[in-house]
Amino acid sequence: MTTMRYLEALRVAMREEMERDPNVFVCGEEVAQYQGTFRVTEGLADHFQAERGGMRVLDTPISEAGIVGLATGAAMTGLRPVAEFMTWSFALVAMDQIANHTAKIRYMSSGSVNVPVVLRGPAGTGNQLSAQHSQSLECWYTHMPGLKVVMPATPEDAKGLLKSAIRDDNPVIFMEHAGLYAQKGEVSDDADFTVPFGVAAVRRTGSDVTVVTYSHAVGQCLTAAEVLADQHGIECEVIDIRTLVPLDIDTIAASVAKTHRAVVVHEDWKQCGFGAELASRIYETSFDDLDAPVERVGGPYVPMPYSKPLERLAIPGEMDVVAAVRRATD
Repeated sequence: MTTMRYLEALRVAMREEMERDPNVFVCGEEVAQYQGTFRVTEGLADHFQAERGGMRVLDTPISEAGIVGLATGAAMTGLRPVAEFMTWSFALVAMDQIANHTAKIRYMSSGSVNVPVVLRGPAGTGNQLSAQHSQSLECWYTHMPGLKVVMPATPEDAKGLLKSAIRDDNPVIFMEHAGLYAQKGEVSDDADFTVPFGVAAVRRTGSDVTVVTYSHAVGQCLTAAEVLADQHGIECEVIDIRTLVPLDIDTIAASVAKTHRAVVVHEDWKQCGFGAELASRIYETSFDDLDAPVERVGGPYVPMPYSKPLERLAIPGEMDVVAAVRRATD
């Protein structure tokens, strides 16, 4: 095991997969010479410079639709591209490519054409990046059949899930919360270490309420769980779903059968966010086990403010989780 930052774990995953499989390559705006907006691809271009004339780490024009078209077309020919967006907010420019082509080609070809492409980059809220750069858009992609959607919360999962994504024959939406890039944690040194899709992680065991969450909110929920235990005697079981598609509903249902209460937490807007899907799935699978309505924690229905005080009000925090858990257990 090696202690490294979240962004370093992503870089190691890409380098190991590129060394394992010559068909893997990286592309995106400034991923080679500038080494990525957050320097996730730092050193990759130099490391693979001698291979294929340096084309294994490829700078592209500023055209998100072009990046997705390039990656999707390359994947259809047997390559395994890992395409970076500077931010998932910019990926909206490429939504027609993603939704109408990348997601559907395997189905429309009756499975005769695989599309093993990974679309990755920073997501999430915070850092006063305002309305066009600070938002959680994962529910757009979970709504689209044909895509797998991954949001790792720890450095170890960042490595293990990205390696699984690169090896998958389906298009994978890989959303990295920018607020996690500097987080440190122990990561396996095994070049074959992977984390499977559709397997949630129980980050904290508890008996009073199940807290279901993912990405940056996992840390907030763990902090809130300690506050609830220390100040209110409430023991939370915190489940990190890791992958939104496929979703491990069995682990969630087993926890709700034990605690009889559930709280869903995410950064996305509460209205029509992925938390609504999680709450609905809990009702469908665990209605008879519930002793209280499912509580949801999400962002207010406003574009993200630039003002720091207003931004704090627009992003759910630990105390919002505490309040929701207390309502669920009252």
